[in-house]
Amino acid sequence: MIPPAANATATPPTGAVLLIDDEQPLLDIFAEALAPHFEVVTATNIRDAGFQLQKKAFQVIVADHLMPGGNGLNFLVQAREEYPNTQRLLVTGYMKPEMLLRSVNEAALYRYLLKPVTLGELVKTVQEAAALYDQAVSGAGAPAGGTQS
Repeated sequence: MIPPAANATATPPTGAVLLIDDEQPLLDIFAEALAPHFEVVTATNIRDAGFQLQKKAFQVIVADHLMPGGNGLNFLVQAREEYPNTQRLLVTGYMKPEMLLRSVNEAALYRYLLKPVTLGELVKTVQEAAALYDQAVSGAGAPAGGTQS
């Protein structure tokens, strides 16, 4: 067991995050970075992600944009309709401003992350999104604006 002083800032995983990416090595790296903070469930395709979403409540969904056999943005739009409190993040390599703005609006994204994503940026953004989820489900009121365009 780790003594409290050595692990004073870490908290045990409480919420769940769904990671979706067709690149298994990247999925593994992201999952490992988030595992100290969250229960992490992974899916390598949209079909499996939909199955996982029906089995468990997630605070945050992180989806790659373009994958064989499915589009992460379309999945996040569907997730918004069925699970409105779950926060959604899109990971993309595309920097077209009009596409990003459309993505934010259509899926009500918490944020989008441009590739290459640093692990620090990923963890911080997922933690912020999870806090927003907690606020929404606790009935603490509407989230503060400014995170979506």
